[in-house]
Amino acid sequence: MILAFDIGNTNIKISLFENGNSILQWRISTDAKRTGDEYFSILRPLFRDANVNPAKITDAILSSVVPQLIGPFVLVTQHFTGKKPLVIAPEIYEKLPLTIPESAIYEIGTDLLCDALAAWETYHQASIVVDFGTALSFTAIDQNAHIAGVAIAPGLGTALKALFNNTAQLPSVPLEVPPSTLGKNTTWSIQAGIVLGYKGLVESMIEQMKSDLHTEYKSDISKIKVIATGGLNSMLKPITNHFDEVDKDLTIKGMIKALEYARK
Repeated sequence: MILAFDIGNTNIKISLFENGNSILQWRISTDAKRTGDEYFSILRPLFRDANVNPAKITDAILSSVVPQLIGPFVLVTQHFTGKKPLVIAPEIYEKLPLTIPESAIYEIGTDLLCDALAAWETYHQASIVVDFGTALSFTAIDQNAHIAGVAIAPGLGTALKALFNNTAQLPSVPLEVPPSTLGKNTTWSIQAGIVLGYKGLVESMIEQMKSDLHTEYKSDISKIKVIATGGLNSMLKPITNHFDEVDKDLTIKGMIKALEYARK
């Protein structure tokens, strides 16, 4: 059994894998001020209630875009398993089947790297991964397993929060699809601007990335796969036809693949 920690800016996803399949998952809030002992006290009852025997955990992997939490979760892993996890970092990149631009080796988010790895391992063709998290990211991979580039924008929730926090009269509203762009009340107006506005952003960016992959890397536009992942992809899935696949576990799957390559 493999224990995986995917630490994002807003949430931490904890997964247990067995025989290549996710058998248990939990999601908790990210707090960079918590110590490893505090996180262990949160996770221990979750494991206990799910009847997880830590002795059956044979390996562990950690991906974090919050550097302050790498140490605490190394400690958490040691508490559960008695050994350190594999931390996804530049030291293991040369073992992966992907090529990363030299300028990005120490900058690319490990979550985006895992997205790209999972996409490549699944499809073995040029792909664009759209990850709906705290940030909205677009990661492009060409047909030769080269990470061609990344585009990053504020996530839907981040944009909504910024609007609410920086205006005097606009309320926080649920992220739902409004009837149309012609908002008849404040709630629908904000939803039109955020949800439908981001639909346009996402579709436009996908089309531009496909064009750039064709121009710069000779990728066949008709064969470029578009995969959506992340917690908020469900907002746009019903109103766009630009996603070929939606896989909420893409990042975790990429982490497991990274572990396999690193341990060879």
